[in-house]
Amino acid sequence: MAQSRRQFLQQVGITGGAGVMYSAMGALGLTGAAETPAYAAPTRIELNGRGRKHVVILGAGIAGLTSAYELRKAGYQVTLLEARKRPGGRNWTVRNGTVEKDLHGNTQTARFSSGQYMNAGPGRIPQHHVTLDYCRELGVAIEPFVNQNADAYLYREGATALSNKPIRHRTAKADVYGYVSELLAKATDQGALDAALTATDKDALISFLRSFGAIGAKADGFAYTGTDGRRGYVVEPGAGLEGGTTATPYGLSDVLASGVGNYFSFEFGWDQAMMMFQPVGGMDRIPYAFEQAIGRDKFVYGAKVLGLRNTSEGVTVVYSTGARPRELKADFAICALPPHIAATVPSNLPDNVLASLRYARPTNAGKIGIEYSRRWWEQDHRIYGGITNSNLDIVNTWYPSSGFHGDKGTVIGYYNTGANATAYGALSPAARLDRAVAQGTKIHGDVYGRDIKASFSVDWAGTEYSRGSWVGWPSQTDSTYAALLEATGNIYFAGDHLSHAIAWQHGAMVSARATVTALHTRVTSR
Repeated sequence: MAQSRRQFLQQVGITGGAGVMYSAMGALGLTGAAETPAYAAPTRIELNGRGRKHVVILGAGIAGLTSAYELRKAGYQVTLLEARKRPGGRNWTVRNGTVEKDLHGNTQTARFSSGQYMNAGPGRIPQHHVTLDYCRELGVAIEPFVNQNADAYLYREGATALSNKPIRHRTAKADVYGYVSELLAKATDQGALDAALTATDKDALISFLRSFGAIGAKADGFAYTGTDGRRGYVVEPGAGLEGGTTATPYGLSDVLASGVGNYFSFEFGWDQAMMMFQPVGGMDRIPYAFEQAIGRDKFVYGAKVLGLRNTSEGVTVVYSTGARPRELKADFAICALPPHIAATVPSNLPDNVLASLRYARPTNAGKIGIEYSRRWWEQDHRIYGGITNSNLDIVNTWYPSSGFHGDKGTVIGYYNTGANATAYGALSPAARLDRAVAQGTKIHGDVYGRDIKASFSVDWAGTEYSRGSWVGWPSQTDSTYAALLEATGNIYFAGDHLSHAIAWQHGAMVSARATVTALHTRVTSR
């Protein structure tokens, strides 16, 4: 099924390529800053002795946790039913001792060293996301996440002159920007844009291009020569008379044919531009901070939901923790389960709401964390954090953004989506590692396969209680999607899928806030 432009950008942005639609506008300064709409937390309710309202929340992922946290602050009684044995849902940090059996029948036990971990789900937080507001409120320490590094690599397998070799971001960017600036300056000077630009505009544009692309003057034909050092050095500037030696730029046709410039746009993406952040010690610091603030006694872990019903008095939820089913009655329910899973829960939800839940389209993502006993990316390649992007099936390689100059570190050896993720998911964990190492060696050399201490891989489509990494919608402007934005009797819905920040914790949080506001308004208006 064809994707909308918005949905396509969401998918690209999640793996580091967002901003395609906005890159030109961002480069020209045409996009302005925006703020997340203000949120007025519900005031503590006064029910005149009628007792606190009880809300049962299905799923202790980020949407469920945010809902419970805000409701508790407003004086509600909450109970969270979570099928896993931990909070967070897709916010999952794998540490030493983590055991996971996937739907393919593979059982993995993480053997990471103390202090080493991999964020199997979300791994970075944009600075404008309300996720950071909750980190501040809950006391979760944060540190920079290096989302872009000029010394990381771009790698394109193929048959061009630049194929099958790692190219530093700075080198590729200097050549692409330089040649594009040269061509545009020549076209402008030769009158190709006279219908669009005044003489003053032309002078201003050429001045900009000379700075942007480091190109020569008109007398030099606006030539890009790459001699200003932007693309790096063969011999770096040093002491005494050593001024450094720059390499000759790649040829114009080779640069264009390689496609290396097609990745730069991610830096302009609203959700990808630096700075970005991560919690110190792992992304799961966020759900565990929520758990502490809400109260551990409000959680029922290992609780698989078997039924959900609207009743004349409120709601009834049937669940099981392994023994015989239990029944829980409450005034309201917030269903924060993935929509394609919520659709399978026996219920008395009307057909149109069930159709809306089934309207969601799950996708897949995969990750592997590889712990090395030597930080070769720093020592041999001088890469400190950041992301290497390729057209190999591993797609993205993340270098750790913490623990610099330590003895060991954990690299995300692949972060891929769609068909690539599904192909890796079909392999055994050992075969996933072998494949990832074989591909990563093409970029980094034989060092990529040495000093491996441990690994752990995740296939989100094969992960129980998620069965996918996130969902998309055929449309978010029609009545089918909109049916989930309103209460169905005493049942509400929340999740990142009910936002325009799908796959981000921010989306789950703003959706939860909207749901809590709607529920609270209903209660207090009676």
